[in-house]
Amino acid sequence: MTEQTHHNPEVLNRLASAFSVLPNPNKATPEDRESKTDKPAFGQVFSDSMVRMTWHKESGWSHGQVEPYGPLHLDPAAAVLHYAQEVFEGLKAYHREDGSIWLFRPDANAERFKESARRLSLPELSTDDFLGAVAALVQQDAQWVPTRREYTLYLRPFMYASEPFLGVRAPHQVDFCVIASPSGPYFSGGVKPVSIWVENRWFRTGPGGTGFAKCGGNYAASLVGENRGSEHGCEQVCFVDAATGTYLEELGGMNMFIVHRDGSLETPSLTGTILPGVTRRSLIQLAQDAGHEVRESMIRLDDLLEDIRSGEVTEVFACGTAAIVTPIKCFKSEAFDVTVADGESGSLTMQLRNQLLGIQLGEVTDLHNWMWKVC
Repeated sequence: MTEQTHHNPEVLNRLASAFSVLPNPNKATPEDRESKTDKPAFGQVFSDSMVRMTWHKESGWSHGQVEPYGPLHLDPAAAVLHYAQEVFEGLKAYHREDGSIWLFRPDANAERFKESARRLSLPELSTDDFLGAVAALVQQDAQWVPTRREYTLYLRPFMYASEPFLGVRAPHQVDFCVIASPSGPYFSGGVKPVSIWVENRWFRTGPGGTGFAKCGGNYAASLVGENRGSEHGCEQVCFVDAATGTYLEELGGMNMFIVHRDGSLETPSLTGTILPGVTRRSLIQLAQDAGHEVRESMIRLDDLLEDIRSGEVTEVFACGTAAIVTPIKCFKSEAFDVTVADGESGSLTMQLRNQLLGIQLGEVTDLHNWMWKVC
């Protein structure tokens, strides 16, 4: 399909219609749903429905269906519980003032989902099935999309090895699901600069590892560093490379950008050890559209700290699907505590954030045809 055809709502409707819808006798009442979607915390409330598909080595993917949200029936010997063969994605459904609901670059999520699956020796899910599953769930639970500004329906597609088998090999049975969570801002305090703990004892991943894949193990490995940061009053952790311990990689769940005095931006290169973020890619494009030079390079931690102290670096921000764009206030470790500029939100940081959010909400022209109308 061409990009233009893919963005036609009729195509998403056709892909979604391939998923049968099972009856759900336990839907939330309108009053209950309204209370849960008013000001939900991130990732704590879930909609009525979920999508499920199963893959078998002999027969491939089963017919997909939308079914009532509920517990998974998992054998104690399921491979995912023993060898962590699991990947996931994260994207959002946005409610607009005219009542329509849109997705932001779901095709990019579908492609990354395939890359993650290949790295974990899981079967690939076609782009059409990925898009159809997400669209089917959003259409079924459209009333769960919050209408409050900056509140969204967060969508979590995931795949895991469900085969009951304790041998170490690629699984012969895999389940794919999509669940939905009406959510508010990722950081409970809203948009304000966050403090970053720079972790040099524990590493998120290493060369040749799973850093570029969106798998649960990467996030589990980041938690010990996040806990250390929290003990020092920081909201997020920044990891350096495992090979040399000198280059910046990414935060526990977000990519990072540096803004220089001349207005140019710099972000860590995609060397295989960090996640190729959809938000990261989009911000590079938006910055270039506005005439800013953007460099993807290996950034030494010592150079960053020196440039912050000298005023060469004027802003630093993190980005990701959940948090959108978040300004960074300072970097801390057991050896240093360095504040970025005046510690406040930078002007370019907020400009990029407002532009990206504006595109997602239909308030800014979508020049790159990133938005997909679901219903």
